[in-house]
Amino acid sequence: MNSTAHQKVLILDFGSQYTQLIARRIREMRVYCEIHPFNIGFDKISSFGADGIILSGGPGFVKSEDAPMIDVQVFELGVPVLGICYGMQLMAHLLGGVVGESARREYGYARLELDHGSDLFAGLGEKQDVWMSHGDRIEKEPDGFIRIGRTESSEVAAIERPDKRLYGIQFHPEVAHTPRGTAMLGNFLFKIAGLKGDWTMRSFVESSVKSLRELVGDAHVVCGLSGGVDSSVVAKLLSEAIGDQLTCIFVDNGLLRKGEVEMIMSTYAEHFHMKVVMVNAADLFLGRLKGVVDPQEKRKIIGPAFVEVFMEESRKIAGVKFLAQGTLYPDVIESVSFKGGPSAVIKTHHNLELGDLLDLALIEPLRELFKDEVRAVGEELGLPREIVWRHPFPGPGLAIRVIGEVTRERLEILRGADEIILDELVKAGWHDKVWQAFGVLLSAKSVGVMGDERTYENVLAIRAVTSRDAMTADWAPIPYDVLGLISNRIIGETRGVNRVVLDITSKPPGTIEWE
Repeated sequence: MNSTAHQKVLILDFGSQYTQLIARRIREMRVYCEIHPFNIGFDKISSFGADGIILSGGPGFVKSEDAPMIDVQVFELGVPVLGICYGMQLMAHLLGGVVGESARREYGYARLELDHGSDLFAGLGEKQDVWMSHGDRIEKEPDGFIRIGRTESSEVAAIERPDKRLYGIQFHPEVAHTPRGTAMLGNFLFKIAGLKGDWTMRSFVESSVKSLRELVGDAHVVCGLSGGVDSSVVAKLLSEAIGDQLTCIFVDNGLLRKGEVEMIMSTYAEHFHMKVVMVNAADLFLGRLKGVVDPQEKRKIIGPAFVEVFMEESRKIAGVKFLAQGTLYPDVIESVSFKGGPSAVIKTHHNLELGDLLDLALIEPLRELFKDEVRAVGEELGLPREIVWRHPFPGPGLAIRVIGEVTRERLEILRGADEIILDELVKAGWHDKVWQAFGVLLSAKSVGVMGDERTYENVLAIRAVTSRDAMTADWAPIPYDVLGLISNRIIGETRGVNRVVLDITSKPPGTIEWE
């Protein structure tokens, strides 16, 4: 499934740490785009049907032996091309210009002085603050190109050949440090490439429902329902498309948040009238986790156990040909390594294994979308706000938020504390300001005094972060009075906790989850 009915931009990735940001900026301007590795080959680039092509930055040098390259025919497709940083140098190199190593590397802020009134910089002043990250420079523009911008360290910081609609810039317009960068990208999309900016979540829903109906036909689909926003949106989208041909399987593994089972069954089975099969497998999961403290071992137990239970239930349903899963675009991007090319998988999901084991074709309706876009689709589909804006929840559930051995008693302690954290954030208006907030039950215990008696009980850590897509994250500056309320309630209402601490680690160097 893809958005072939809409205008689209192809981003060729040369290994820049900012490539995803380019895609985000373009999506925010309601233009559909996809990121693909630079080495997908000219035939695929040509058949993609792009209305515009962007060449990302990257760490390479165009004259090195192993420099990432593309076929020069890309510039003869008649499609507007914008080269960013390495992308600009590659364009210049392939089209006959001269690229050399710069005597003075340029990293960070620079002042760009504009020449010639290019469409790329339409509506902008003659001097612009930009963000540089390069050690090479254009020594001579290719024939037919003219310089349209320079900085103190880069005599040629931007070039164009307007008759071919080819543009190159040495800086990064996609980062926040280039204040008018979005306007520059907008000029490329709308003024140069002539795009309309009509890709909306409503159009996505309409085209997805239509294509899902055509794809599935009269077959049946199974979908693992977790209660999180991704699986919820997948289930609702499929329900709109194929109705009773969808069966959702909800596995209660005993590792869920408080009230999760009741919420899922009432929302999906009763309110949306979906077919939901609920499997109580808590004893199976907790039995296999008994005595296990290593986080990786926990994951190795939980993944196969889920597969086992899901397979058993799926095989009871007649006519199933498809497995639906909530793969998002960051997962797709991360599954392709810049160095290894399209086949170097660095991220796996047990759903992928499920598809093979059950001999089912995968349906991934959200594989084009970022998380915020998935939430927008959920709103379009009429999902309750408390589901659409739920904080992300890990596949292994509370097992990786209980540090050390997972027991029913320790899970109950964590569930109670976790409910208090989210409740107070909602009351304080902070729930939607953070990407994720939750409790972590530590393996350490601490001495305390409660009711004039000495206690030796559990320590509970509060973890709350702000993020855009979970690839990086900062700890959330929740007000002290809110944290005080949370701490007092946890210690007062959750038997077994006598100390609450706050995790103020960013990602990197830490991860969002503790395990």
